[in-house]
Amino acid sequence: MKEAEGLQGTADQPKASPEALAFLSSIGHREVDQCLFADSLVTISDSGRELGEFSVSIQKASYENEPCYMVHANSHGAIDNIPCGTSITEKRYNLEDTTGPIPGDAFIAYVSSSLETLEQNHHEYMKVQEHMLDRKVNMVRRDGCLVVNRVTTEKEEVKKQTFTLPLHSIQGFVSEATNFIILRILAQQKKIPEKIMFLSFNADTQLSVATYRELGTKKQVVGKEMVDVFGIEMTISSGDDIQASWHCYFLPDGHLASRVQLGSPVTMNLLQLPPIANKEERDQKPVFEKKPLVWEEDMELHSKFLDRKEELKAGHSSYVRDHPELKTLLADFMQFLLLRKPQDVFSFAQDFFAPFDFQRPPDSSFKTS
Repeated sequence: MKEAEGLQGTADQPKASPEALAFLSSIGHREVDQCLFADSLVTISDSGRELGEFSVSIQKASYENEPCYMVHANSHGAIDNIPCGTSITEKRYNLEDTTGPIPGDAFIAYVSSSLETLEQNHHEYMKVQEHMLDRKVNMVRRDGCLVVNRVTTEKEEVKKQTFTLPLHSIQGFVSEATNFIILRILAQQKKIPEKIMFLSFNADTQLSVATYRELGTKKQVVGKEMVDVFGIEMTISSGDDIQASWHCYFLPDGHLASRVQLGSPVTMNLLQLPPIANKEERDQKPVFEKKPLVWEEDMELHSKFLDRKEELKAGHSSYVRDHPELKTLLADFMQFLLLRKPQDVFSFAQDFFAPFDFQRPPDSSFKTS
């Protein structure tokens, strides 16, 4: 196990542009509140095969009893039959725990109304045969600094790194979570400020430059409709000229329509237009008076209820008889659960059943159940 710890922030490190700082200072509650919705896309290969899913949501939350915004992103799937995923999640990962099953990818972060990242947990993994590449990065604002903890597990080697960045040295810093909010705001405004250059982390958690560029408007098929989408290119450039770029296209209301990392063999596409909901439509909806329904006193409804209840019981019993392995699996889980007695039962169950996900055939049983 390798460990490293230190204080970063030097005179030659990159800096955000004045235009980027002015943009951040111009963002208020109103702009961010217009971004409070969820997106769900499907990851598709060049041949059109569905490989996984990508989702991101932004909602109001509370962090240490202060109002803020919570960003939750999640991508998972398999490329060339190699399970992989990335996530930003509110779950507090135990950075000392580098063994055991790897859960699905997720990412949650808490962001202030001024787009300052209060805390973020980022987890990504890739499993190749028996070898696992796993990265967990936690960043949190504390005592005037951004404290970053990074744990990388590759095969049997575990590398730990902790470093601290003074907040005054990283003005204009945007995390992965803040980037999603900025993209939605820019997409709704349909205008990218010139010379806008933020600070961000690259894949190796090194301080880099993040720039945004307008790609213009194009046509895209979503479901059965042809719609106009507005494109934004986001690029993260490191000092050694290594860069990573993403092309994201958005609907007029800021919903993500497609997302692709340049050089990647997969594209994330929106398959169905989100429902349109605005204040005028809500006001126009008719209001019907609710009438209490006492179904127990209705003989016909009560009879249907009893018939349906017996039908379900018979179906469930038949399924359990046809699948004796179900009792064995649940018995193993309960025995392991009672031996460990974890505080977080949901996370424990997720870790326990995670290995079964890698044995699932390409057509998930969830899609046909």
